[in-house]
Amino acid sequence: RHVLLSLSQEYTIDIFFAQTWYDRRLRFNSTLKALTLNTNMVSRIWIPDTFFRNSKRADSHWITTPNQLLRIWNDGKVLYTLRLTIEAECLLQLQNFPMDTHSCPLVFSSYGYPREEIVYRWRRYSIEVSDQRTWRLYQFDFTGLRNTSEVLRTGAGEYMVMTVSFDLSRRMGYFAIQTYIPCILTVVLSWVSFWIKRDSTPARTSL
Repeated sequence: RHVLLSLSQEYTIDIFFAQTWYDRRLRFNSTLKALTLNTNMVSRIWIPDTFFRNSKRADSHWITTPNQLLRIWNDGKVLYTLRLTIEAECLLQLQNFPMDTHSCPLVFSSYGYPREEIVYRWRRYSIEVSDQRTWRLYQFDFTGLRNTSEVLRTGAGEYMVMTVSFDLSRRMGYFAIQTYIPCILTVVLSWVSFWIKRDSTPARTSL
């Protein structure tokens, strides 16, 4: 939802993270199609051990109650959502500064279950962004996002890794006003001293 990019090669994002899966053990016969349960029930059922691989810090929101939703359908479908604030790494490639573009990823996967036990899949239209007026990017423009999935092979097994990439481009106008124009004016002004008489020391000193 909300994104804040800093110069320390990390960014902060506020998201609603939703996971859906099927658990046959939770099927029930009732006229109700779905049950919305209290967050205390989260610890009583199995949930995926999803973690964010490139996060430095992450916090869930607990005011005024835990910002979580647990809903179970009569066919065993489970929906679990929670609100998170994540600070994640974004390695900036500055070779083309200040006309550079970047792609900041948010990477997540299962911590302990390999691909043989958990397979992650993106739902169609599963990513929504908030109004960009709430984004605090300052020096950058948001140009789009991409979601991908891949298999990561490690010594502990093969894991499904999901990635959301936020594409950004630097605002050239920001640096033109803040850096280039002042530097150009300073250099031009310094050359004015060559048109001042050599014996006008106070004028040259002031300039």
